[in-house]
Amino acid sequence: MARTIAQIQQSIVDAKNADTTIGPLLTSTSGVAIWYLWTYVVAFCQWTLEVLYDDHVTEVNGIIAAQKPHTLQWYTTIAKAFQYGATLPADTDVYSPVAPAGDPSLIVTYAAAVELTNLIRLKVASGSVGGLAALSSPQLTAFTTYMGRVKDAGVHVQCTSGPADIFQPSIVVYYDPLVLDNTGARLDGSTSTPVKDAINSFLANLPFNGVFILNSFIAAMQAIDGVVIADEVSVQAYYGSTSPVIITTQYTPDAGYMALDPTWFAAHVSYTPYTV
Repeated sequence: MARTIAQIQQSIVDAKNADTTIGPLLTSTSGVAIWYLWTYVVAFCQWTLEVLYDDHVTEVNGIIAAQKPHTLQWYTTIAKAFQYGATLPADTDVYSPVAPAGDPSLIVTYAAAVELTNLIRLKVASGSVGGLAALSSPQLTAFTTYMGRVKDAGVHVQCTSGPADIFQPSIVVYYDPLVLDNTGARLDGSTSTPVKDAINSFLANLPFNGVFILNSFIAAMQAIDGVVIADEVSVQAYYGSTSPVIITTQYTPDAGYMALDPTWFAAHVSYTPYTV
């Protein structure tokens, strides 16, 4: 790691002071003494060299890292580099030109690589937090073709992008009548759906392909202002046409993300005033 200019200059001064020949000759303590100014010039040149050496080491390490067998993290990173509608130059995994962050062609905003038996499943989604969506059929076809070109030889990659797993909670909310009414709305009028808002926020802030933990969800419900007790009678989820699965401890969404079923919520979340 490069030393500072001051550190290098001080080491030169210390060496001068320790030298029995020139030490007694260069005794001026002025900050603009010729000999002292020359120590700064030499120190600056040495500092420049050390910074360049550091940059070189960083560049070499990056090249070495790129030559290593690709990890699951590499697959997620290369997935997000996909540019929809752009041609990938032959024999490379880098577009030319590379689209800047926020470019509309960068449609894969979330990705997760999962290692399964004899293959890597790559889950991807488009959009932003709270508004994730599956890639369209043409988009997924193009993305699958792209991954087929950039992946390691001999590795089978299964690219998937599906709609959110459906989340269906059944909750009895015991509320504080001083804060909420019997529909769950806040009495101060700031929001009519604080519980629903909190559930949507909790699901939106789960890491992509992260694990839904029931205890964390319960804690989030209990933290809602005006909710005294959130009694989770049943919490379940499903994806596609599969049957709902009761979540007793944790759940990993097949699509990588989850969304609340609003119709289910309206029918299975009730409000009871809390009394001591």
